[in-house]
Amino acid sequence: MAGVNTQERRKQQAEQTRAAIVSAAAELFAEHGYAGTTIQSIAAKAGVVVQTIYNSVGSKADVLSAVLDRAAAGPEAPRTVPEFMQERTDATRDAAGLIGVLADWFAEAQPRTAEVHRIIHQAAAHDEAIAELEERRSAQRFRNYLQAAQQLATRPGSVALPSEEIAATIWSIGHPQVYRFLTESAGWDLERYRNWVERSLVSALTEPSAS
Repeated sequence: MAGVNTQERRKQQAEQTRAAIVSAAAELFAEHGYAGTTIQSIAAKAGVVVQTIYNSVGSKADVLSAVLDRAAAGPEAPRTVPEFMQERTDATRDAAGLIGVLADWFAEAQPRTAEVHRIIHQAAAHDEAIAELEERRSAQRFRNYLQAAQQLATRPGSVALPSEEIAATIWSIGHPQVYRFLTESAGWDLERYRNWVERSLVSALTEPSAS
């Protein structure tokens, strides 16, 4: 029993250390950008040695990826986005209901992740590791939306399209750069953005009688 308690305590300590590193990095990336933030500065702010970052999270690019994960999950952390989104979509009964969940999700997550996506996009132009990260995360979002598309295809009212085409539609409408343009350049508020996402997805992905 003592061994189990010790193991659990070490696990909790490791999670706390990782959380402290990611939190410190999020603040520094937002303040100084990716290039202006060093592993040493993250370690100093988190109160750990540099090697702990490599052991707990990984490279600086891995740390930025972890910052994005934390921002996306929000109050649901440490659960991953696919984990809790599965629960939300499972509770829907038709295509329109599932699309409503997706629209709510975009309106919930985009404000949290917009700054991190901006940092990634800017750094990708000058840093190969971040360019690879941006591409990898974009592909990850598509895979997540493919799961949603497969669920959508089973709901009454869904259009008869291949799952990849449904996923591509969700991916395009929910793209972080689309959100940033509409809310920052076009001046839309969050409610207008959310309603536009829902109307666009309903129009593209449900039968006319269902919309």
